Amino acid sequence: MRRDLDVRSDSVEPAGIQGAKVDLPTLKKHARLGDMAYEAMKERLIRGAFEPGRKLTVRAVAEALGVSSTPARDALNRLAAEGALVYSGPKTVIVPYLTMEALQEVTAMRLALEGLAAERGAVRAPKDLPDLLTEYQAKINEGLASRRYAEVLWMNKEFHFSVYKCCNMPYLLTTIETLWLRIGPSFHDLYPEFAIQKYGVHNHEVVIESLRDGDSGAARAAFENDIRDGYRRLKQSIRVREERSES
Repeated sequence: MRRDLDVRSDSVEPAGIQGAKVDLPTLKKHARLGDMAYEAMKERLIRGAFEPGRKLTVRAVAEALGVSSTPARDALNRLAAEGALVYSGPKTVIVPYLTMEALQEVTAMRLALEGLAAERGAVRAPKDLPDLLTEYQAKINEGLASRRYAEVLWMNKEFHFSVYKCCNMPYLLTTIETLWLRIGPSFHDLYPEFAIQKYGVHNHEVVIESLRDGDSGAARAAFENDIRDGYRRLKQSIRVREERSES
């Protein structure tokens, strides 16, 4: 059973830049609902389903996940404690904007950790992984062409982590997910420039080619270039926002 998320300003629908919808599965009752609500919301923040400044209410989260307010509140409290959300009232949280200092720190860590995961993952990747990544990239390209950027962000995580998971280093993956939890919402600011310039498309194509060639170093370099390209665009976006706030 799946439930479409509504489009109210306090809803938890992943709005996307063009208002694309992403369905959220109703949680199964037999599991610990607080944990499942947390994982569901965490995954959507990591994938950039919520843009910075987005307001989320306990009620809207509970309705979307098909749970009571208690597990929904537990999930939001945990995410707020991790810095992924900020409370603006007793029952409302906001997805925070990324500061320049945070962007620089997160990017430095991503280059080191995701570079390691990519290189180790490329060495251990199954032979059919390039074919799977090609399918993911085709979906990304379709989303870019039709300006369905929410879908692009959703598939981008699949692309990256399909390689990272092959490194077989669970602690490393957990740390990388924590970084994405903080920077994921800001990926909205990559578009539409990334769609026009096709920075990510080129980097992903190099990753696929490197995996086919068995060149783990080239795969690492391609992922690092992807991170650097994103950093330059996000840095520009933060500067524009700061200038507007000062004027």
